[in-house]
Amino acid sequence: MRPKIGIIGNSYLINDDYPTHAGGTMNSDAVSRVSGCLPLLIPTDPRFVTVEELLECFDGFLLTGGRPNVHPEEYGEDPTEAHGDFDRARDAITLPLVRACVERGQPFMGICRGFQEVNVAMGGTLYPEIRDLPGRMNHRMPPDGTIEEKFALRHPVTLTEGGVFHQLLGATEVMTNTLHGQGIKSPGSRIVIDGQAADGTPEAIYVKDAPGFTLSVQWHPEYCADQDPVSRPLFEALGAAARAWAAGERATALQLSA
Repeated sequence: MRPKIGIIGNSYLINDDYPTHAGGTMNSDAVSRVSGCLPLLIPTDPRFVTVEELLECFDGFLLTGGRPNVHPEEYGEDPTEAHGDFDRARDAITLPLVRACVERGQPFMGICRGFQEVNVAMGGTLYPEIRDLPGRMNHRMPPDGTIEEKFALRHPVTLTEGGVFHQLLGATEVMTNTLHGQGIKSPGSRIVIDGQAADGTPEAIYVKDAPGFTLSVQWHPEYCADQDPVSRPLFEALGAAARAWAAGERATALQLSA
């Protein structure tokens, strides 16, 4: 039996009318084919699941991207128009789930919104719109074009020499896509910024001294994860961490890259 990775789902309306929980196919593909784990979509809403149940059911978690943003009340700020749409039900599950996983050593990887959730869960704050800040580039998805064009590699990320991501990926600079509007304003307690875009935007983080796998990235490594030299090691490491958890062990990214 493959280890089970819980994929955080997003609330979604089909035809602007029928409520569903949805997850991108590319997330399931990356978890199944690259991590070697069983991908299972979580209906991320406290009406249906509890954090305690999720911790018992899964060997690891993928905190996916999503159009709605973390509500700013979760980090002590008032919502504005720039903050966009929200998903309070997802907030209610993912933020305590991250904290519980950090404490237990249960593996997770955050992507885009998931990256931001990890920061907020650990006490950090977010900018509502990166491109409005002086000196910052527009990190948002191109409004037009094919999927291939929207997920194309658009900027380099510089990784800390000798850091966790450098050791795992084997390089101090990697090319990534970029499809986000918000970003880290202040890092949360124990959040280590291990990679940045050229404009200073944090792009790669982990939780200091966590007993398990906590790597999270602002970009979208799930796109063509089996082919991309940056994405593949991330999902392979998540899978290895989930297998360790399923076997009753805990493994950090450093241990996996050793």
